[in-house]
Amino acid sequence: MSYNEEDTKLHLITPALQAAGWRGQQLTMEYPITAGQIVLQGDGHRQLAPSYADYLLRYAETLPIAVVEAKEESKAPGAGLQQAKEYAEKLGLLFAFASNGHGFELWDFTTNTQQSLAMTALPSPEELWQRKCAYEALAATRLKNPLLHPFWRDPEGRRTPRYYQEVAVNRVLEAILRGQQRILINLATGTGKTFIASQIVWKLFKSGYFANKRILFLADRVVLRNQAYNAFEMFNEAGSDSRALIDAGQIPAGRQLYFGIYQALYALTPDGLRTYETLEPDFFHLIIIDEAHRSGFGTWNDILKHHPNAIQLGMTATPKRTDNIDTYAYFGEPVFTYSLGQGIDDGFLANYKVHHVRSNLDRDGLSLQEAQAEGAHVYVPDDATPRDEYGTPSFEREVTLPDRVRIHCEHLTSLLKLYGRMEKTMVFCVSQDHALEVVKQLNQLNADLDVADYAVRIVSEEATAQSDLERFQAVERTTPVVAVTVDLLTTGVDAPSVRNIVFFRTIASPTVFKQIVGRGTRLCEDKDKYWFRIIDYTGATALFDEWDKPTAPPDSKVQTAGPGVCALAGRVVDGESGAALVDAVVTVQLGPNQIVQQRTGSGGQFFFAELPAGIARITASAYGRTALSEYATLSAAGVATLTLSLTPRKPVQDRQIRVDGVKVTIVYEAYEERDAAGNLVSPQDYLAKVRGEITQVVRNLAELQAWWVDPLRRKELLAVLERHQVALDVLTEILVRPDADAYDILAHLAFDEPLVSREQRAVAFFNLHQDFLAKYDERAREILKVLIEKYMLGGLDEVLDPDVYRLRPINQEAAQVARLFGGMPQLKLARNELIRRLYTNPG
Repeated sequence: MSYNEEDTKLHLITPALQAAGWRGQQLTMEYPITAGQIVLQGDGHRQLAPSYADYLLRYAETLPIAVVEAKEESKAPGAGLQQAKEYAEKLGLLFAFASNGHGFELWDFTTNTQQSLAMTALPSPEELWQRKCAYEALAATRLKNPLLHPFWRDPEGRRTPRYYQEVAVNRVLEAILRGQQRILINLATGTGKTFIASQIVWKLFKSGYFANKRILFLADRVVLRNQAYNAFEMFNEAGSDSRALIDAGQIPAGRQLYFGIYQALYALTPDGLRTYETLEPDFFHLIIIDEAHRSGFGTWNDILKHHPNAIQLGMTATPKRTDNIDTYAYFGEPVFTYSLGQGIDDGFLANYKVHHVRSNLDRDGLSLQEAQAEGAHVYVPDDATPRDEYGTPSFEREVTLPDRVRIHCEHLTSLLKLYGRMEKTMVFCVSQDHALEVVKQLNQLNADLDVADYAVRIVSEEATAQSDLERFQAVERTTPVVAVTVDLLTTGVDAPSVRNIVFFRTIASPTVFKQIVGRGTRLCEDKDKYWFRIIDYTGATALFDEWDKPTAPPDSKVQTAGPGVCALAGRVVDGESGAALVDAVVTVQLGPNQIVQQRTGSGGQFFFAELPAGIARITASAYGRTALSEYATLSAAGVATLTLSLTPRKPVQDRQIRVDGVKVTIVYEAYEERDAAGNLVSPQDYLAKVRGEITQVVRNLAELQAWWVDPLRRKELLAVLERHQVALDVLTEILVRPDADAYDILAHLAFDEPLVSREQRAVAFFNLHQDFLAKYDERAREILKVLIEKYMLGGLDEVLDPDVYRLRPINQEAAQVARLFGGMPQLKLARNELIRRLYTNPG
């Protein structure tokens, strides 16, 4: 008799691995890879089975190098090789093995070849390490090698690296060891980029590879800087904290790990130097750039130039590819990518639903002339030039519509009443004034809850924005419930319990869209949050079309217009008084993906040298003033000069057209869910898909009925349908037929049978099968009638429940009930016959 898979591993494969040198921590059995995909089911979810590799082989404790998939010895040695290859690719490994205990099959990704090996010919750890190093151009030394140093382990066991986090850490370290200076990792929001960064730094320091060196973690917001500082808590050891926060003009001495924001490093000191200029060149040896897609390498290039030999690690969830700064062009292709879709499919990120909503104005547009003709009051500021037609992108930017804001808030409140008014919700608005009005409306519409801070505005001009944000983020706090913002919450804010993301603003940038949606992707088991809802009033979710699909990154080389032989000089002044504007931002765009930038000096002056010849676009901006762009022709013949005059920016409300009294109605609503294949599907799409899936499993109505009335075969059928993504509770919800039997729902969808209720089936049973009931005495008949009543209330599962006889109104043990039928076999026969007759066509 041949061994099954478990015995094959125990008696044949494990001994062979150990004999080849894979022992102790180098050999991990049943290595967990994914947590199991989260699949939506109505208002709930189901988590599919997690995936495990039979064996994970490690060269060192924290360096995986190969996987082995085992099959029972009666199968071919290579039967598990495809699975092993898939796991190896997921884990970023170069070697995949499969075995039946009598031989190994090896797939070598370094040569893309397959090789058959005897059980005694398995490569040793050292052999695979040498092959990996040769292929990846790595030094094979073990001394001070951060790849081989253990990860930091949480002493309380709260957090250990997931598989993709290990891969990301090792990919970055391999790039550093190869001498790569600019490195990019691209991971979806909520997948732990800061945790990955902390592990990279830990291994660099603790291995001795970065002995006596300093690292800068660079963010663009204080909240992100502080979150990173706290995430690096492992560097506060035994009373010795190697971390330091950089404030404007102040860089603490004697630390190894610094956390700063761009603005603080660029701030002027009393000596007239920028804060970063007070440091020795190359003070930092590694600079970690958080949210690299937003960092603006033109804006902050001076800080990086001050450390020309530093390694730069960019972390992003959304590489920019179309704006002025192209993240790929600066860093090159990411050394590791992990998308939102991968995170959901692996069970590490929350799944999502989409609720589309449109008003008549968003569908048809707004005509000022027609609005006036219908009685609306239109206010046009003196300096405004109105157009006759406006669409959604202009609403609350060029034209404000109080009636539309009110209808949106009323509709959102009605949805929250349906979904749960105390579910944490983020609302993204067009402007700070728009956000202020939304907060007012939502608090008035939900005043019956008697919650003082139901909705709050979290924007830069609010003095309490930071404290309100912290309260909103806290999982244990129930208020504030709704956070209304413009863009302060678009990135880097951890709020795991957020259930609803609401778009009251249009989004043109896939980058911004992905970041906003990312606010909802974190799981929150404490609140049973495994999915979230996107409520879209402006068509923002149209960006899902291209959002998470892989595309080839652009050429990693920065395109420039030519060698730097030209210069540009000028001043930025106040457009009304002519006074110099100090600290204005001047940007020179040289090519599609290259900009340089500086701030004006005490006389409002700026000067750029080593610019390429050609036409350049120069943009000046300053706080409270309207930005201005001009074009200049640069040549080697002389210094180009220009003066940029910036006028004060008028308050938004003074420039906006306002329309009161316009008719606004909700004219369109639709619902979509992300299915197991990663596609957004409507209920109608799902029903069409289910029809095909059912008929793949059962060919006709007679076959469905035969499977359904046999309890064992019915259980098997339900399991098969589940694997085909046929969720009966979802079908019940879509068809709005909670009174219908699951059998009838399947028969209706697949074979166009009438959709009857359980009550109709029960009535038909009593009308057609009195002869069946008459075979039993009165007490046994009462038991059968109770079973039918149970069926009417809860379906067939109630009848098949082993405890059904213990419940009211029977209140007896099954053995007692069985005696009424002549024994337990007879009771089961009676129950099964009842079920068979119950599913006779009720006519």
